[in-house]
Formats: sequence, structure tokens, C-alpha cells
Amino acid sequence: MRHALSEILREHHLADPDLKGKIITVTEVRVSPDLRNATAFVLPLGGTETDKTVQALNRAAGYFRGELGRAVKMQFTPTVRFRADETFEEASRIEKLLHDPAVVRDLTPHKDGDAKDGDDEA
Repeated sequence: MRHALSEILREHHLADPDLKGKIITVTEVRVSPDLRNATAFVLPLGGTETDKTVQALNRAAGYFRGELGRAVKMQFTPTVRFRADETFEEASRIEKLLHDPAVVRDLTPHKDGDAKDGDDEA
């Protein structure tokens, strides 16, 4: 389904002005166990106007469902909802945290000269 949605976004000329000329990556598609609902996680190139793009995609959800039904053989064609993929933002946030001086200090090995609990010789 991810590949089919990507192809639909790439090949079809969408009439919505908020989608016109945009390059959108479908990073993941999660389908409900009953196969009736799908959530597509998307990211516009450059990560700009993400909310506006997701709203436009959701407005065109019926169109995508119809095209998906023609592209992929399934017993049911799921209702597709689009959400912004926030995994890249989360990865950047974690990367930034790992480079914070307080965290770097805690992750740096201590010198062996420091006495450790229970290592005192009598």
C-alpha cells in the first residue's frame, strides 16, 4: 500500500492547490487488523507546510481510496487517513539531547583514579 500511495502521489495530477507541485514521501502505512482503515504517514519534501499538506491529503482521502482500490487487489479497500510523520523530528530531538553538555558529561567514562564503593583496601 505504501508503494501504491507513493505512485498515486507521483503519477497523478492532483487538483488541490495545496498539493500541486509538492513532492510527498509516504514513509509508512499502518493498516487496522480488519483491513478497513489505514493510516499513511507522510512527509513533504523539505518538511515545509506539513500541516497544510496533511489537511489537503485528508480532503482528498476519497480519491486516494478509489485509486488505491484500482492499484492493489484487496478484499476491502481501506479508508485512508493521512498523518504527518514525526519520527525524523523525534530523532533530531534525541540527537540534540545526546549532544547536550550535561548528557555528554554523564556518558563520558570516569577516570580510573576515582575510588569506587567497596573497593577500599583495609
